[in-house]
Amino acid sequence: MKSGEPRTHAYRSFNALAETVNGLYKAELINRQGPWRTRVELANAIFEYLEIFHNRQRRHSAPGMLTPIEFETRHQTETVA
Repeated sequence: MKSGEPRTHAYRSFNALAETVNGLYKAELINRQGPWRTRVELANAIFEYLEIFHNRQRRHSAPGMLTPIEFETRHQTETVA
């Protein structure tokens, strides 16, 4: 294995993750709710998407179909116990 291959693989994995997140963001927010009249409206929509929907309501497959908040709460409870 060449010295640059692990770094290239990590970059490709990160890039794939970023592309997936951007695709979801566009499909779930931009394409459904846009366009916005001002930057402030857009900033508020992004905040609501991330903090209200994505982190508190949207279920994710990686942590067993839990929301990020549910996953964190369960992890903290199991760590303390």
